[in-house]
Amino acid sequence: MKLKISAVILALVLVCGLAFAQNKNNAKTKTNAKVPVTVIAMTGTQFGGVDAGLNQGLENFFEASLDINVVDRQDALKDPKYQGFNLDYMPLYLVHRTKLVDEKFKEPIEKGYLRTTKDFVVLEKQTGNGVYANKQAKPNQLELFVMSQCPYGVMAENKIIEAKKAGLIPENVDIKVRFIVSPGRTADTFASLHGTAEWEEDVRQAIVQLKYPKKFWKYLEEFNKDYRTTRWDVVAEKAGLNPNIFRKYWKDGVKQLKEDMKVAQEYNVSGSPSLIWEGRVSTNMGSISTIPGFEGLNQAPAGNAAAQVPQGQC
Repeated sequence: MKLKISAVILALVLVCGLAFAQNKNNAKTKTNAKVPVTVIAMTGTQFGGVDAGLNQGLENFFEASLDINVVDRQDALKDPKYQGFNLDYMPLYLVHRTKLVDEKFKEPIEKGYLRTTKDFVVLEKQTGNGVYANKQAKPNQLELFVMSQCPYGVMAENKIIEAKKAGLIPENVDIKVRFIVSPGRTADTFASLHGTAEWEEDVRQAIVQLKYPKKFWKYLEEFNKDYRTTRWDVVAEKAGLNPNIFRKYWKDGVKQLKEDMKVAQEYNVSGSPSLIWEGRVSTNMGSISTIPGFEGLNQAPAGNAAAQVPQGQC
């Protein structure tokens, strides 16, 4: 839970930082002090390196420039100085503890939301793009984590549907939608941000994806036209499905949601939408077009009104 809370704190830091950077009229002058930061990263790779967005957000938050020292992950693994740090997810930001840093992070540190050592405030898994260095590779698989009634998740799905129709996604890419839920009060129930109706729809979508994969994207296309609808039976019929399949395969859908919950926890995923490429690269809808093969994902098909790229998360 602390990881999720600290992620929320840093998200607020970044949001405030970006808004601060965009509003020059209200901008405050940075102090002359510099905040030393050690960034352990996978150098020379597209992902897993220094995060410019996080840098900007931290500078605005501290109202001071960062003095960044980059250490390659392979070197850090051999250096006793970095023993005890989790180097599974890159980059790892170690903010050196100065009077300014301790003052700015006083509340989250005191409440235990941020991990600290004698020398550092540790910012783990705080970047929008990163690499799980030790995860098993899943070649050509894109995992999209969503909540079925999250408007941003729906926007991500619609963007993928649009791109698939236009032939802008490589045919050999396996796109798997996973659902973000928490354990419910009983063994076969869940908790979800938007209530019971959401996780029950998650189960229905999981059933279609599991048992009728060729009709899955059509079902999503129909459901997403009104993602708060209670007429899932009508949605199913429009997608060429018999609504009785949900009663028949409900236990299978519940089992799949439990698996999705486990995978989301392994990747520390809590925001909809989130993307994992090939089991290792954590990215988002704004950055995925930089991955070879996905260059056209954020392009509008000619003659069509483009589906929006989500700019937030639930």
